[in-house]
Amino acid sequence: MTTEHLQRRRRAALTGAASAFLLWAGGCARREPAPAFSYTLLDGRTAHTTEALRGKVVLVNFWATSCATCVREMPELAAASQALHARGLRTLAVAMPYDAPARVAGFAERHALPFDVVIDLQGSIARAFGSVQATPTTFVISRRAEIVQRIVGAPDFTALRQQLEALLGEAA
Repeated sequence: MTTEHLQRRRRAALTGAASAFLLWAGGCARREPAPAFSYTLLDGRTAHTTEALRGKVVLVNFWATSCATCVREMPELAAASQALHARGLRTLAVAMPYDAPARVAGFAERHALPFDVVIDLQGSIARAFGSVQATPTTFVISRRAEIVQRIVGAPDFTALRQQLEALLGEAA
């Protein structure tokens, strides 16, 4: 083997080790508390607070009807929500402030979304989660009301579902 080849292999090994360490360290990082917020459901049901979600695993998905990725991921989000709801999963689909309420309502009705849909007219929920602007952005929240993961873009639904199942298996 040439010296150059050995150096490339060492760099690759170091990069792999560094990546593994960062994944491990990220998993050990202190989880940040989920923000408290109030919301009104799309169907106009009275305002709710996140306090009512305590003890549940919560998936908060920021989306827009104009976001092609969001629209494509809705069937997967619906399937996960339906499959895990009985075990304690609650899903909130938060439509972005720029999305017309009538358009969101039409989409939710046409697709028979099996979870709570919220319109964030003032952007207060997006701000509470760190000024969410990109869609889709998904947050996984543990039973202890801690943000476990923030996913910007389409999630890997197999990995997400495994994570949700693990969280649902944990005590509050």
